[in-house]
Formats: sequence, structure tokens, C-alpha cells
Amino acid sequence: MPADAGGFSFMGKITKITQETHNRFLNLYDLETIKKTQEAGRYFVASRAESKEGLKLVTHKNEPDGVVMFAVYGENKDQVLLVRQYRYPIDGYIYEFPAGLVDAGESYREAAVREVREETGLLLQPLEADPMFELPRFTTVGMTDESCAMVYGYVSGTMTKKYLEDTEEIEAVLADKAEIRRILKEENVAASCAYQLMHFLADGVPFSFLNI
Repeated sequence: MPADAGGFSFMGKITKITQETHNRFLNLYDLETIKKTQEAGRYFVASRAESKEGLKLVTHKNEPDGVVMFAVYGENKDQVLLVRQYRYPIDGYIYEFPAGLVDAGESYREAAVREVREETGLLLQPLEADPMFELPRFTTVGMTDESCAMVYGYVSGTMTKKYLEDTEEIEAVLADKAEIRRILKEENVAASCAYQLMHFLADGVPFSFLNI
């Protein structure tokens, strides 16, 4: 293996994996490693995997843990569906796209329709898109192996909270361009959501990039 710019020719290596928690939706794993400097090290990884055999560093397969939905509403397709949700890590509310975990035996598109219904009461009609736009991407790879697929589409119907779980504090929001600008200036916004909203403001036509 050729040396890198720092003069090292040794890639980091994982020597042991210890599962620290045993929860249903999220677990912590302690990795014993050898750094590229050949020194011993440790690294902690959060994962949706229920056991170490399911970690992506073990399987080397990027199956989506969850799905995120970018959907627009209205005759003119000029309102973006967002959720304003309370999140414990920041002890506050943040604007995000509707999202959720993919259940066993469920495709990510099926999960998308179900999650939009549960979180907002609206009916999602997914668009057919080149797989390159939907493929699962890693959310915060510095601390987790979680990846989410992306589904685009149109929503219709009437918003309701009757399908929410008791533990969820979610408010569905239909935001036009003026409200999107306000949200980006004044509110907490998830990074992936913010980037898509910026494109929506600039392009003027929803999902124009899907025609690339």
C-alpha cells in the first residue's frame, strides 16, 4: 500500500467490538482499534443494529436503516411538507423532513408512505426517480453507521395528529418560500433538510434535479 501524504502506509484496523447497550432502536459499540500510526486506540459507534453482527463495519452492506421524505403539497406544488419535532439531544424543537425507520420486510418506499401518514396524516405519492437520488446515505458517519434512503413525492389530504405515537411531539408544517426563508434564518433545521430547502428556494421548480 503506498504511503499517504503524512508518510504512513498503514490503514486503521478494528481488532475487537464490544456491545455496550442492548436497546431496540439504538445501541453503543466500543471498538478497540489500531491506528495508522500502529498505536492502540478506541472508538465509540452508535448504531441501529441490535447486535454487532448487524453493524455495517461487519456486513459491509449499506442497507437503509431509515427513510427521509421530501414532499410538496398544493395545486402549484409550492409548499414543502416539514415536521417541527422536539428532540432530546438539543432539548428543543427542530425542523426536519418527515422520516422514520424501515420495518423488517418493508421496502423503504413502503416505509415512506407509512411514516408520512403516521406523522402528518397526509397521503404520500412517491415519484419514480433514478436510484442515484434515493440510495441510502450516511447521516453522521463520524459517530454512527446509520443510513437513510430518500423518497421524493407529492402529498395530499388533511393533516392530523391522530396517528402519532404517545412519545412523539411532532407538528406537521406546510411551508411556502416565505416561511422556508424564515425557518432557515430563525429556527433549528436538520442539515440534510436545510440543503434541500435551499435548492427549493433557488430552483423554483420542485425536484428539478431529478431530471438530470
